[in-house]
Amino acid sequence: MTFSPDWNPDVARSQFPALNRTIGQHAVVHLDGPAGSQVPSRVADAVRRYLLETNANCGAPFPNSQATDATLTQAREALADFLGTRDPETVCFGANMTTITFQVSRALARTWKSGDEIIVSRLDHDANFTPWVLAARDSGVNVREIDLRPDDWTLDLQDFRSKLSSRTRLVAVGYASNATGTVNPLRDIIRDAQNHGALTYIDAVHFAPHGRIQVEALGCDFLVCSAYKFFGPHVGVLWGRRELLREIQPYKLRPAPETLPGRWMTGTQNHEGIAGAAAAVEYIASLDHSSSDDGAIGDNSVDNSRSAKLDRVFGRIKYYEQSLSKRLIHGLQQIPGIRVHGITDLERLDDRVPTISMTSASASPRELAIRLAEHGIFAWPGNHYALPFTERAKLEPNGTLRLGALHYNTIEEIDRAVEILANIIAS
Repeated sequence: MTFSPDWNPDVARSQFPALNRTIGQHAVVHLDGPAGSQVPSRVADAVRRYLLETNANCGAPFPNSQATDATLTQAREALADFLGTRDPETVCFGANMTTITFQVSRALARTWKSGDEIIVSRLDHDANFTPWVLAARDSGVNVREIDLRPDDWTLDLQDFRSKLSSRTRLVAVGYASNATGTVNPLRDIIRDAQNHGALTYIDAVHFAPHGRIQVEALGCDFLVCSAYKFFGPHVGVLWGRRELLREIQPYKLRPAPETLPGRWMTGTQNHEGIAGAAAAVEYIASLDHSSSDDGAIGDNSVDNSRSAKLDRVFGRIKYYEQSLSKRLIHGLQQIPGIRVHGITDLERLDDRVPTISMTSASASPRELAIRLAEHGIFAWPGNHYALPFTERAKLEPNGTLRLGALHYNTIEEIDRAVEILANIIAS
């Protein structure tokens, strides 16, 4: 399928009230998306509508409860399309990705035995690292870590393959790094892991707003993400292969159902947040109508299913965000004393998303973030919970300054941020 690179960010921006904010005379530039995206009005409306009109618990024979049941069913169907599965019952909700991963790690650890091994990655968010390390410790299982290549801080696949063996029970790895923006070669990693009989657990939290997820095509065993990264509320989402979700015994209460997906959804869920997560998927799909030069509208020969719309939208987002990456990396490289940590080769933009971590020889990441905020530029300093990376790259205790763009950001915002950062460093 061929995608048009055309993208009009104003169509998206008009739906985000937060993008109209000013601080003094400065319009706010949100380059804080890697820590959580802004939210379109329709998502807030869905949360409000649920709470004010249909708020109830599940499973009772009265209208509000039945409406809640329908809300969760519709949300699973929307998230199934978002994740690329035809089986909505394999979509489970939870508090957040971290909580879900602790839950799954405890359940899987019950199947491990002494002498088994698991593999984690130094490029991951700590939420896909420490839960597995703790579960392995409690089970007497060995932990092996995929090392990084210092030239561009990408995964060392040769090192990974050298650590795979018949003892490997699990490989936990991120889809994209929330520190460096690197998109990992998942198909190769998943294939190699499965050739050794290991399960794969994919953290797609950071990748989710940037690219199309297709769990069935990937062939992974589990995948997790969080709606607050793709324009929704704070809700975690777990997908797992049906047979695994049925076979593995989760820690659950006795009255909780044994059927899917309920056996993996502990306690009363954040129903309003789940309604908002579904609205976030609908928002992304709706962008197919904004730049339809491929005849998608009014053309009966074109697939206008939600899944197909997501295919087309994410195709355009990818092209547009690569232009933001190119502009940002090039601009930062012109500032004396700035070092970008990660892929900087502008011919390798397919291997990254527009999340850029940098350090300066003249100021700490926090000092830079404070100065940028004075000019209305929002960016994050610190380790970004990507502690395995910042430790390996010897960036502790200050970490990096992280600038992250999403499809609602503009080239003009990138240029403004780079110009202000250059002036701050020069002053």
